[in-house]
Amino acid sequence: MKTPSFWNSDNFLSDLLSPLGRMYALATGLRLRFKKSRKAACPVICVGNLTAGGTGKTPVSVSIAAMLQQAGKNPFFVTRGYGGKSRNIFADPTRYDVRQTGDEPLLLARQAQTVINPDRAQGAELAVQNGADVIVMDDGFQNPGLYKDLSFLVFDGATGIGNGRYIPAGPLRENFAAGLKRAQAAIILGEDKHNLAKRLKKLPVFYGKVKALPPELPPQNIIAFAGIGRPQKFYNSLKELGFTLIKTFDFGDHHFYTEDELQNLLHEAHYFNAELFTTAKDFVKIPTMLQPHFNVLEISVEWENPQELTDFILKRLQK
Repeated sequence: MKTPSFWNSDNFLSDLLSPLGRMYALATGLRLRFKKSRKAACPVICVGNLTAGGTGKTPVSVSIAAMLQQAGKNPFFVTRGYGGKSRNIFADPTRYDVRQTGDEPLLLARQAQTVINPDRAQGAELAVQNGADVIVMDDGFQNPGLYKDLSFLVFDGATGIGNGRYIPAGPLRENFAAGLKRAQAAIILGEDKHNLAKRLKKLPVFYGKVKALPPELPPQNIIAFAGIGRPQKFYNSLKELGFTLIKTFDFGDHHFYTEDELQNLLHEAHYFNAELFTTAKDFVKIPTMLQPHFNVLEISVEWENPQELTDFILKRLQK
């Protein structure tokens, strides 16, 4: 689903849903408290968050894996594969389509070997068997199945923790203070507009920003669409690159596109004489035959001090 706008402030709807939110937080807390974690045969780094919606976990995970590779490590991703139907497989686009793998594993697999399994401990075993010497978990901070040697909490500096309420009344997945106690560091992407750094207690905080990589096409009229938690972030990136957005189309997070939906987008582009742009996460869900008609905006994380982050990670892995 698209991140609800009422999560950003206290309002009648968030008040109405608060009892459900408290029950959700209680269930999460009980699961974390009573389920035992299994330790993998190599260090595990978790890139998680305390809120639902697009905070930037996947590009952060990709960037951390790249840092590890540059340091001579052989990282593997282990991920749930949200929306996919298969489990305990490697995300291989030559063998599986996106409906089997989910969208995010195919993005991760462009950087490193990626195991898909809701049972993260079982996925970690497969990764180690195939040569992993460190595992990077994209998400899974609230999943107690696999022991985490190092957990990062990723925050979007623009939205912070919203109204500070629990799903479905707000974006929080669990108690804020309890989550901080299980983490070893935090990452804030973009300007810290809500003074989050002061609320993160004694956690080391690393700063970065999600940077759009300029496409080869010159600035022009475009139609943009996205099936992500916060599509407006994507549209803003296009505007910052000088594109003129004629129309935008929002779809639910992890949405799988139908033939009719894609044909409608192509019709709109033809009618307005515009180019179609989407995110990398959405592009992998477009059939190969149609992909030449769509453009993708690639992104990466630009760190304020990348060497400091690399040193911190490698030092923690030695413990």
